Amino acid sequence: MMDKRPVRFFNTTGPCRPEMHYMLPPEERLGGAQLHRYIRDQLYWVLHAPRQTGKTTFLQSWARDINVASNNGDSDRAIACYVSVERCQGVTETEKAMPGICEAIQEYASSSDLPVPEISTIDTNSILSNILRNWSALVAPKPLVVLFDEVDVLQGKPLISFLRQLRGGFAIRGVGQFPASIALVGMRDLKDYITAAKDGVAPNPGSPFNIKEDSATLSNFQKDDVNRLFAQRTQETGQQITQDALDYVYEQSKGQPWIVNSLFKRATMRILDEDSAETVTIEHIQEARKQMIEARETHLDALAYRLEDPAIRSVMETLITGEPDTRLAAGEPFRLCLDLGLVTIERGSPVVANPIYREVIARQITFATQMAIPEPEWKWQKSDGTLDMENLLREFQDFWRNNSEIWEQQADYPEAFPHLLLMAFLQRVTNGHGRIEREYAAGRGRMDLAVEFNGSWDIIEVKLLRQNRTFEMVQAEGKKQILRYRDNFAPTPGKRALRSSDGGAADCYLVIFDRRSGKLPWSERLKWIQDEEITVVGC
Repeated sequence: MMDKRPVRFFNTTGPCRPEMHYMLPPEERLGGAQLHRYIRDQLYWVLHAPRQTGKTTFLQSWARDINVASNNGDSDRAIACYVSVERCQGVTETEKAMPGICEAIQEYASSSDLPVPEISTIDTNSILSNILRNWSALVAPKPLVVLFDEVDVLQGKPLISFLRQLRGGFAIRGVGQFPASIALVGMRDLKDYITAAKDGVAPNPGSPFNIKEDSATLSNFQKDDVNRLFAQRTQETGQQITQDALDYVYEQSKGQPWIVNSLFKRATMRILDEDSAETVTIEHIQEARKQMIEARETHLDALAYRLEDPAIRSVMETLITGEPDTRLAAGEPFRLCLDLGLVTIERGSPVVANPIYREVIARQITFATQMAIPEPEWKWQKSDGTLDMENLLREFQDFWRNNSEIWEQQADYPEAFPHLLLMAFLQRVTNGHGRIEREYAAGRGRMDLAVEFNGSWDIIEVKLLRQNRTFEMVQAEGKKQILRYRDNFAPTPGKRALRSSDGGAADCYLVIFDRRSGKLPWSERLKWIQDEEITVVGC
């Protein structure tokens, strides 16, 4: 009997292959890159984009296309080879890194059925340039194109030597002499690596690689791309997906290719059977999102690891608190976060790149705190099974009074400590039974949380009371903001109504942390003020 299971699937591990994976041509997302001109005019160029956005898929696909055209066309068509230098990660000695790159060239040439060049010298200052000359001579009369991937793993002296040897051959590039075109590919633009290799000194006209023509990047999927990607599965298997589900995939991922594929893969191969014809709904995608975050898949685990970098921490702390910082976007840490795909600019403000990253970041930086919070013994559920947010926040006030001053001394994010402790407290209760939607961005002056538990919603806004402001001023400002957030927040695309346990509008809680010097006694700092629309919680 013929196996009716789909041949292709949504890929989340390694480069995509069109015969195995649903995929879109990555070159469509290259923006202004002029691929034909790079070869025709013998240009060196840079491609940089975050991990798992399709760089390697593009490079390998483009190399294949170049070689197919060369084999079917004129003798002057180029020969291309993809070469990853990932094996040199962590290698700080030029004497080890340069031979390693040359060995990679030999291995990739062999696996691509191309002539394999010899290593003709042991001098690490010329070993790379010599093998590239030898290789160019072997493929003549065709020009050689080399696509170097994972260049960002090179550091310090090996990076400088690598670039100097490429630059040294640039003047003689051409058929039989030196690669006519070279692409250097990684997560960051090349000037950033040069700066790092020179101990923070910015590149100047005498830098070892001032010969690049362009710096191109791969963009995320557009909304229509997400639809087109799943449409391939529909065409092959007949399986449908609702428009709500497609909209939710894009809203949660903002088109990040790995996230899109991961949500589709989990929905079609784990939540539903891989040969199921059942329509994929928004509920399936929501469950896929939950599983993906809890499983800490490799991509998200690498994101969490990045948070150990002090430079990235400084950016995240500003985003979490929402405090204005005129220096943020101009600083090197923010540019690093942009290049890594952790943040973006949305409506003129720096924000975390997508809701799933917001969730992972918040969970990661509050995990240790959450584990240190004792299991709640107090009543945190109502008789109908929904969350007793009033009792929870009163307990938090007690917890803040008893623990905050000691715990803050150990905090990795001192400015965002109040926000993180409150989120950890909420997560300790809701973990596995509810969800927390988080909104935070630089310059907002607040963090907004929407907490769902057994179908009932509560809205929490967190604000800081700083010097030269009064509690009443922050309260008045926060009330307007939280009601606007409640009215505009959509838990799923197109659905804006948030309901409390009694069926009315979601309850709103404005939590204000007093961060002024010379703090008031606890009896005056802890407040509980209710009106018809919101509850104000002073801490």
